[in-house]
Amino acid sequence: MKTFRRAFGAALLALGIATPAMAQDLPPLPSGMRAAGVLRAGVRCDQPPYGFRGADGGFAGVEVEMARQMATWAFGSPDKVELTCVTAENRIPQLNARRVDFLIATLGVTPDRARVIDFSNPYRWGGSDILVRQNSPIRRLDDVAGRTVIMLRGSTQALWFDANMPNLNTLRLNTASDALTALLQGRGDAYSHDAATLIVIAARDPSLRLVGEPFGVTDAAVGVRKNEPEWMAWVNAALDRMKREDLYNRWVAQWVPEETRAFYLSAFNDPRPAAR
Repeated sequence: MKTFRRAFGAALLALGIATPAMAQDLPPLPSGMRAAGVLRAGVRCDQPPYGFRGADGGFAGVEVEMARQMATWAFGSPDKVELTCVTAENRIPQLNARRVDFLIATLGVTPDRARVIDFSNPYRWGGSDILVRQNSPIRRLDDVAGRTVIMLRGSTQALWFDANMPNLNTLRLNTASDALTALLQGRGDAYSHDAATLIVIAARDPSLRLVGEPFGVTDAAVGVRKNEPEWMAWVNAALDRMKREDLYNRWVAQWVPEETRAFYLSAFNDPRPAAR
């Protein structure tokens, strides 16, 4: 009987049909994805601990684990996901050009983005902060006036500063590694990014510090193309199951050092805080 069950389950996987154990509480996948037999996810490759390249050069991080878990529930294997590196600037064009099926890529929910893509239910919140050198005179957010702030093109930080400090001097780059290099080289006075990313950098480099004034707090969600209700329903059900099975906390424990873990656990478990 066990041999029969294994063979039957393998046959279902070959047909792109999830078994009851795999599809628990999940609606059917869209027919096109079932036929493809693989999910295509856009993830970050320079944003630890959410998405980055590990020591072996492979994909790593909490949001990468989310994508692999979705593949496991969809097709029975974490390898049934094609991971593509995306940046803050190109992730939505990559999605709408159908190069990926969804974004799990530190994607903050904003009205401008909601006009061109659909968002899943939020799975965490994220805020922004500023990283500076230890001897910097910048002690609070307003101190950046008249100085140059480094940020990523297409990021929530760029949107926030455009709306709230439109005359700010900015240096806009493509990747977090480029932005950090620019700060260390003195090409800007501060580097603004997701607090979750900056906390990791500051913990590793004692020559840098966070200003510690959160701003631009937003929900983070999975990005899906407009008008794909079946796929959105599946994604939302998968996110609910991750929460119910306490997977977020497990992945945070896996990828975040203990000294900075409290911030990330709060982001996945606590209500979104009020901030500027």
